[in-house]
Amino acid sequence: MSKHVFWFLLFCSLTFGQEKTTNGYFDLNYIHGNILNHVPDINHLITGHPQGLILSYNFKTTGNKEWHSIYNYPDYGVSFLFQDFENQYLGKNFAINAHYNFYFLNRNLMFRISQGIAMTTNPYDKELNFKNNAFGSRFMSSNYFLLHYQKPYFVGPIGFNAGLFFTHFSNGRIKSPNRGINTYGINLGLNYNVGEPFKYQKVDSIAKFKEPIRFNFTFRTGVNESSVVGSGQKPFYHFSTHVDKRIGRKSALQLGTELFFTQSLKEYIAYRAIAFPELEPIDPETDYRRVSVFAGHELFINKLSIETQLGIYVYKQFREEMDIYQRLGLKYYITPKLFTGVALKSHGAKAEAIEWGIGVRL
Repeated sequence: MSKHVFWFLLFCSLTFGQEKTTNGYFDLNYIHGNILNHVPDINHLITGHPQGLILSYNFKTTGNKEWHSIYNYPDYGVSFLFQDFENQYLGKNFAINAHYNFYFLNRNLMFRISQGIAMTTNPYDKELNFKNNAFGSRFMSSNYFLLHYQKPYFVGPIGFNAGLFFTHFSNGRIKSPNRGINTYGINLGLNYNVGEPFKYQKVDSIAKFKEPIRFNFTFRTGVNESSVVGSGQKPFYHFSTHVDKRIGRKSALQLGTELFFTQSLKEYIAYRAIAFPELEPIDPETDYRRVSVFAGHELFINKLSIETQLGIYVYKQFREEMDIYQRLGLKYYITPKLFTGVALKSHGAKAEAIEWGIGVRL
């Protein structure tokens, strides 16, 4: 639980450690949809159409910072999410998230990206709820996305919004089982605006951004558990180095290499060799270490950035998992050269670890 709380508090502090605005707006959305059948062994968890509510407060950026104008004056805020999965094994989830809203099409189309911490009412229990192979822990990460049409001040301060949503709940394999649940569907709601229509401070021109190639060194760590339920949480240590090149104010491209020491994988190899000799024979001394190369992209907002990477293993003796992995993470620049962050590393739809990182950019 403590790691999820830290993740949420970290994200909130990074997101809301900005200037406060004099007005904003509330919005309330009803969501209704379906569970995405991303792996065959969650079929028994899909018995109805999940529904719920998202209640949010949004702070408006003013335009007094350069990044406000570059990103078309986004909002940032906090949300409360309730979701009923309409399934006796899954129960209900409650979540608190932080979010950004980005606007398009003359600010009529809004895209929200959100992350936080969730609690489920009915987690996996080997005796009482062994069929819930989606939520192995009571506390987990919460992610959701909204893409909807938004019309403020439709009747006085009240407006409406309607569109699409996507939610994701999992614990990043901090504890097994962890199939996770993804839902998608429609949302419909109202918004209530505090104050008069907002007047943004227009930026006449934005200076061109140039920067040489930078060298990055990152250390990531945490704990995870193998897919064997009850095998225990083990530490991991991931070391990476990469170069990046800024291609403008918003973006940088990355190319690098990475070394993985994952203790849960080491113990899983020994377990497989002993427990399932009738399957493909495995030497218990098989090297658990992995080496990869990766390419990535970093989206700079202010001191916060969003990092995406796609990697392929060039050294890996244990062949059970796929050779390609992806990473999605948040970074915060404490100084222009020192950063910290959190990321989710996964192989396709299968999460491997929530990574806590610190690094330098030289």
